[in-house]
Amino acid sequence: MKRVMAALVFAALSLPAADLVLRNGKVVTLDPAMPQATAIAVTNGRISAVGSDAQIAKEIGSATRVIDLKGRLAIPGFIDAHAHFTEIGESKMILNLRDAKNWNEIVRMVAAAAKEAKPGQWIAGRGWHQEKWDRKPSPDVRGFPVEASLSAVSPNNPVLLEHVSGHAVFVNHAALARAGVTRATPDPPGGEILKDAQGNPTGLLNEAAQGLARKAMDTDNARKSAADQEARAQKIIDLAAADVISKGITTLEDAGSPGDVVDRLRARAEKGGLPLRLYVMLRMSTSEFAANAKKYRIVDDADHHLTVRAVKRYMDGALGSRGAWLLAPYADLPSSTGLNVEDLKDIEATARVAIANDYQLCIHAIGDRANREVLNLYEKIFREHPEKKDVRWRIEHAQHVDPKDIPRFAQLGVIASMQPIHATSDAPMVIPRLGQKRAREGAYVWRSLMDAHAHVASGTDAPVEDVDPIPNFYAAVTRKTAMGQEFFPAQKMTRIEALASYTVEPAYAAFEENLKGRLKVGMLGDITVLSRDILTVPEAQILGTRADYTIVGGKVAYERPR
Repeated sequence: MKRVMAALVFAALSLPAADLVLRNGKVVTLDPAMPQATAIAVTNGRISAVGSDAQIAKEIGSATRVIDLKGRLAIPGFIDAHAHFTEIGESKMILNLRDAKNWNEIVRMVAAAAKEAKPGQWIAGRGWHQEKWDRKPSPDVRGFPVEASLSAVSPNNPVLLEHVSGHAVFVNHAALARAGVTRATPDPPGGEILKDAQGNPTGLLNEAAQGLARKAMDTDNARKSAADQEARAQKIIDLAAADVISKGITTLEDAGSPGDVVDRLRARAEKGGLPLRLYVMLRMSTSEFAANAKKYRIVDDADHHLTVRAVKRYMDGALGSRGAWLLAPYADLPSSTGLNVEDLKDIEATARVAIANDYQLCIHAIGDRANREVLNLYEKIFREHPEKKDVRWRIEHAQHVDPKDIPRFAQLGVIASMQPIHATSDAPMVIPRLGQKRAREGAYVWRSLMDAHAHVASGTDAPVEDVDPIPNFYAAVTRKTAMGQEFFPAQKMTRIEALASYTVEPAYAAFEENLKGRLKVGMLGDITVLSRDILTVPEAQILGTRADYTIVGGKVAYERPR
């Protein structure tokens, strides 16, 4: 007996000290068994203890890094349920048009860039939104500008300016010429070449029509050396990672990357070159997916830094460009119900490959018709495969849902992957597009979905919006626009619900609820420390909150400069 007791004492004394301890704070765990504490310890990448300062003091050794929270809020690391990782990095390398007040400002920005560019070099930008300008462009077609003024300042350079949604581009005459687009060019399936009354292309390429200009730009960029292309690709990853972790995000769920990007991310992760965790949805054709599904299914690679077990498809476009697929015509364009951008039969073929290979299917659907078509497809596939349980297929965005379809999310086990910031950012155009009744009953109805017991996971759709979780959290709990107006406030979340939608729910949406989303012993040591307590401060102070520390696996990936 004495030997046994001695062995137990020796074992207790041999327990390793924590690598990291946070103490003297407010630790909100989202673990029902212990909702709140003042200190937390991480050992070998996992949470090893949660409790009072006195309890956690026992975890401290000579090599332990100790951070005094000084009363600050520590929460499970933010998980962005839907963003575009490499596009975040790319957005740092091109013109940022998000804050442009009108079309004239954008023309001036392009003019300045053209003066610095070599002849024939493409000028790229992203972030414009015609509904957010302070005045309508003149001349215009359906509220969009025409290319003449842009072409005048960039005659020797093709220009491609991406709409903030990513679902349309505006190009100049040189880009139209490089793409071979003329008045005789027909609309491609799932896309639109906007033309004026005389039949001339205006410069707007909507949805699938973007591909005409993008293919020309990609062809020109492919002429660069392999070394230059690889260096650019690596810089994109560096820029994206730096931005994401600086906002307190420990995991980002990447909404669609091709195989070559996955290969690059895997190589980086396995060399320890990813400071955050990524959950990646494949973006490839059905035939390519079928041929590569087994190759690219990756779970918890590089110490849980990379998982690839989902595939992404698009049912429709965006509301801002009137590409969202609706059951009834647009209130401000009665001739249109939007666009079905990818063939339904082909999406169904992808669904069959996914179900056979244990992939999660994530389909972009914004309009009510698009959401219904996705739910119908999922129901059909699930009925054909009753042996498949807990597949957690997702609808990305679910921005406008017919009230009849709201209960179907929970009934089918479909996850609504939504972006609260879209509701308040898009609010000024939603009622003009949909009308008051449709907007009230079905637009950005996360409260209705939650009340119907659906899982709702929050993300930013960056770089459509900034990847910062704080404005997204604010939008979820206030439904206030930039002008301070409440947008259908009955759909608000509580603050704890909003926090869960950015931690617990995205973890569930990625089959990672046993690893992430809560601060609980045994789970990954992913923690975000905030400068303000977003759960208690007055609403007006939420937006001033910053990430002071972003901790991934017990290592400080980011510390805000003081």
